Amino acid sequence: MDDLQKGGIPMIGFFIALASGALMSIQGVFNTQVTKSSSIWAANAFVQFTALLVCLAAWYVTDRSSLAAVFRVEPKYMLLGGAIGALITYTVIRSMDALGPAKAVLLIVTSQLLVAYLIELFGLFGTQKQPWEWRKALGMGLAIVGIVLFKW
Repeated sequence: MDDLQKGGIPMIGFFIALASGALMSIQGVFNTQVTKSSSIWAANAFVQFTALLVCLAAWYVTDRSSLAAVFRVEPKYMLLGGAIGALITYTVIRSMDALGPAKAVLLIVTSQLLVAYLIELFGLFGTQKQPWEWRKALGMGLAIVGIVLFKW
């Protein structure tokens, strides 16, 4: 067994996923605060613009492959990820403002889990179709029960 794997889970992927969740929560709080000083769309534009600058700098330092190569992706609707990112920023800001960070993130993560499982289950968007598993459905049910418990 590889040093980076334990129990079949690539450990580096595990830690990156944990960091991603933490960064999303922190970013959501930051973006919500920025919105209070401006407007939701001005804050969203600033967030997307600074993300662009960071990505361009990281690309320049680490990669330098053709930027135009992204336009060779098929199907073309896959290029909508950036537009979806703007909508994600908007919905995270609105939900955190309305519900608070903990409740918003609980609902966001549960929604992510449900949609990701459906994408795998039906093999949508070019993903490999996965078989139905009761334990995954039970896990989803537990997540929903967790929302109910958290709300109380």
